[in-house]
Amino acid sequence: MAPVRRRHHYYHRFRYLIPLISAVSGALLILFAVLFLFLAPTPFDDAHQRQNDPVDDATGDAVAFRVPSRGRRSSSDRDLWTSRNANLYYGCSDASKKFPKVEEVTHSNRYLAIATSGGLNQQRTGITDAVVAARILNASLVVPKLDQKSFWKDASEFSEIFDVDYFISSLSKDVKIIKQLPRKGGKTWTPYNMRVPRKCSEKCYQTRLLPVLMKKHAVQLTKFDYRLANRLSTDLQKLRCRVNYHALKFTEPIRKMGEKLVHRMRMKSKHYITLHLRFEPDMLAFSGCYYGGGDKERKELGAIRKRWKTLHISNPDKPRRHGRCPLTPEEVGLMLRALGYGSDVHIYVASGEVYGGEETLAPLKALFPNFYSKETIATREELETFNSFSSRMAALDFIVCDESDVFVTNNNGNMAKILAGRRRYFGHKPTIRPNGKKLYRLFLSKENTTWEAFASSVRTYQRGFMGEPHEGRPGRGGFHENPSTCICANSQAKVKSFVDPRKFGKGSNVTRKDEVQVNLQDSEDDPEWPDSDEDEDLSVPLENDQLNRTTEDYETVNSEEPEFEELMSD
Repeated sequence: MAPVRRRHHYYHRFRYLIPLISAVSGALLILFAVLFLFLAPTPFDDAHQRQNDPVDDATGDAVAFRVPSRGRRSSSDRDLWTSRNANLYYGCSDASKKFPKVEEVTHSNRYLAIATSGGLNQQRTGITDAVVAARILNASLVVPKLDQKSFWKDASEFSEIFDVDYFISSLSKDVKIIKQLPRKGGKTWTPYNMRVPRKCSEKCYQTRLLPVLMKKHAVQLTKFDYRLANRLSTDLQKLRCRVNYHALKFTEPIRKMGEKLVHRMRMKSKHYITLHLRFEPDMLAFSGCYYGGGDKERKELGAIRKRWKTLHISNPDKPRRHGRCPLTPEEVGLMLRALGYGSDVHIYVASGEVYGGEETLAPLKALFPNFYSKETIATREELETFNSFSSRMAALDFIVCDESDVFVTNNNGNMAKILAGRRRYFGHKPTIRPNGKKLYRLFLSKENTTWEAFASSVRTYQRGFMGEPHEGRPGRGGFHENPSTCICANSQAKVKSFVDPRKFGKGSNVTRKDEVQVNLQDSEDDPEWPDSDEDEDLSVPLENDQLNRTTEDYETVNSEEPEFEELMSD
């Protein structure tokens, strides 16, 4: 009887525990369910991961291309914000003692006027070269006329972009500059209009233009862009640098607004990158590049391309393979991450309308959330006086890009070239130029490799494309991009060049008492742009209508059709 009572007692005790056990079990089941929902991959994520995780054929293991949010931080890495050996070089553009004074060479009855062409930076090259052309001809220069009719549609006068009085006074020892032609017989003097060929040398100006100038006394050169050869005497090259890097100063309103933008970027971060994106629909249509957007892209860009009747694109993949196309915003972001720039880096983008809009920009913004432009860091009221003038807006971007710690150029246009040369002259500040030929192939195959291997390849391919002192060779890419005559080495660099000449190049021997030109090593991976100075014999006198003959700078076109060059001129 006792065992029966004991079993009955245990049964009652166990009966009271059953609800407690059930409650605990239920709670555990709910907890497991919640964890599963939050932690387990969704079918989409799983499928996406299988699609994007290639398999190593040798081991069968997945190869994960996962982009890290952080940049490189190892002690052996280069400084992301400075160029190697930049402190060994400096800009030098003073005239030599052999350069005659302006009063000794200027003829009182010779006046040269020019009409520039293109956007702000193409006009800047024309203004720079016009000063040198006037010096070659021993003529007084009339303050240049800016292009008001091209693709950019900007009605600004020279004095509304540049400080004209400073321009005249700073060059007073080199060239006599006047604001307008003197009156002739009490009437306005109309100069004789003509055009010189592209890349016209000193001898070319003396042979072709000087006889006309001596006869007419006042000549205006029209469409004056790239009308002076790359290769000039040392003193004339240095004059180019004095004009471009010292005499051409923006007006006070532009400078003050530009300085505000720079200050606001500096308030956000100690360092910042500027990116000249050049991914506008017109640019892509003109270049003939294809970015994998299917029929929609072909139709949209094809419609824009019809405006240039002589532009025919037979193989849209060829420009990309040859490195002549801008990278996509996503590709720019991946390149920067591979070079070591993390998601905390602040980026200022100088760009017009981006093809594809926010959808195209989204991958770049995801990689670099601290993403700005002049429109996002300035108020509408602040930009109101600039908005209607493309050159003034471009000048603001120019100032922010020039002052940045790192400048990334995504094309081979004039702004990229001018800023690359300027940043070399003022201390070799890092200027990243994508090695398009190599990176294109790397981007195509990126999903078949790991991030580590991809990043290592990017760093390898970008050697020689980072704006460092030893890159390229003198004359490569044009003097405005590579002003080697105006880059000198200090005594420390001279000592190092003799210790290790391979590092500094064959041309690093002393050529003057306190100066040595930097001999920059050539890079076989440069985009296949035509050489800048493969001139024909320009010393032959002009016959018939050869004055109006020009040679295009870009392989894609060979025409004087309107807007061809203006589109590339930025």
